[in-house]
Amino acid sequence: MSSIKQTAKELPRNVWIVTLTSFFTDISSEMIINLMPLFLANILGVRLNIVGLIEGIAESTASLLKLFSGWFSDRMGKRKQPTVIGYTISAVAKPFLLIVTSWWGVLAVRFADRVGKGVRTAPRDALIADSVDEKRRGLAFGLHRAGDTAGAVIGLLLAVAIVWASQAGSLTLARDTFQRLVLVSIVPAFLAVAILAFGARETAVSHKNPLVKLSLKGFDTRFRRFLVVLLLFTLGNSADAFLILRAQERGLGVIGILGMLLAFNLIYAFVSAPLGALSDRIGRRTVILAGWLFYAVLYAGFALATAVWHIWLLYALYGLYYGAVEGTAKAYVADIVGKEQRGTAYGLYNAVIGMAALPASFLAGMLWEGLGGWTGFGPSAPFIFGAMMALTAVLLFAFWVPDHN
Repeated sequence: MSSIKQTAKELPRNVWIVTLTSFFTDISSEMIINLMPLFLANILGVRLNIVGLIEGIAESTASLLKLFSGWFSDRMGKRKQPTVIGYTISAVAKPFLLIVTSWWGVLAVRFADRVGKGVRTAPRDALIADSVDEKRRGLAFGLHRAGDTAGAVIGLLLAVAIVWASQAGSLTLARDTFQRLVLVSIVPAFLAVAILAFGARETAVSHKNPLVKLSLKGFDTRFRRFLVVLLLFTLGNSADAFLILRAQERGLGVIGILGMLLAFNLIYAFVSAPLGALSDRIGRRTVILAGWLFYAVLYAGFALATAVWHIWLLYALYGLYYGAVEGTAKAYVADIVGKEQRGTAYGLYNAVIGMAALPASFLAGMLWEGLGGWTGFGPSAPFIFGAMMALTAVLLFAFWVPDHN
C-alpha cells in the first residue's frame, strides 16, 4: 500500500486535476441522480418501463456522443477543450430539475445532462491516458475512479443530512426534499468546471495518421472482439435505478437507500486504486474476468433476495465490481490501441455501451412490470437475465478474445 501511495504522488498534474474535477462533479450528481428513480416513481407516479426508457435514453445518449467526442478530440489533437465543454453542459442542466413536473421534463433534463457527459468522457479519458506512462496507467485510472467515488460519498452524506432533516423515516421521497437536494448540488457542479478550466493542461497528440477515421478499421482483433463481448455484457447490465427500486420494493426507506449507496461508494472508492494497480501487475484481463464473474453472482443474489439486509449487503459489495472493472477496462482499451487512436477507441467503447443501455434498461422494466396488459415476470426477472448475460460475457472474453495481438 505504501508503494502505491508513493507512486500516486508521482502522477502528473493532469491526473490530479481531472480527479478533483470528477470529485466535485460526483458530489453534485450523487445527491440527485440516485434518487431520480424515486422522484419518478414516488412523486410523478411513473411506471417502471418508463423509468427504464428514461434511464436507457439518457445513458445511450451519453455513450453514443462519447463516440463522436472521442473521434473529434483525435481529429483536433485536443483533449481539454471538449472536456471542459461537456462538464459545463451538465452543470447548466441541473437547475432545471427544480421546475420539472412530468416525466417528459425529467427526460429533457437527463438528456441534456448526459449530452454533457457524452461530450466530456472520451476526451477526458484520453487526457488521462496521454498524461501518464503505460506502467502507471492502471493506477492513474484507478485513482481517478477513487476520486470520483469519494465525491459520491460526500454527495450522499449531504443527501442523507438533507433527507434526514426533511423527512426522516419516510419510505417515499417528497418533492420539497428533492428540490432542496437540487439547489445544494448546483454549487459543486460549477466549481468542478472552474477547477478543470483553470487547472488542466492540454496534452500534445502526435498523429501518425492525421485523418483519423470514425471506424473499426485499423483496430486489432482484440479490440474489435472485446467490443462484441462488452455489448453482450451490457445488454444484461440495466440501469442501477432498478437496484434502487428493488431495495424500495423489499422495504428499504429513503434514508436506508442513501445509506446503502454510501456503503457502495465507500467500498468503490477504497478498492479502485489498489485494484487498478493490481491490474498493472497481474493483467487487465484477469481483473476484468474476475469482476464480471463477481457481477453475475451479485445479480443472482439480487434476484433471490428476500429481506432488506440482503439487498443492502449485495449493493455494498457491488462496489467491489465497480472498483475492479470500471477503471481497468479503460486501461485495457489504452493498452490495445495506439495513442493516436485512443480518443476514437474510447468513443467506440462507450458507443457500444450506449447501444446496449437503452434496450437493456427498457427490457429490465418490461421483465419486471410488463408492458400494456402484460404484467411481466416480477422483480427478480431483470437480475436473473443480467447474471446470465454476465456469465456469457465471461466465457467469450476468456476463450474468444485473444490474449496477445
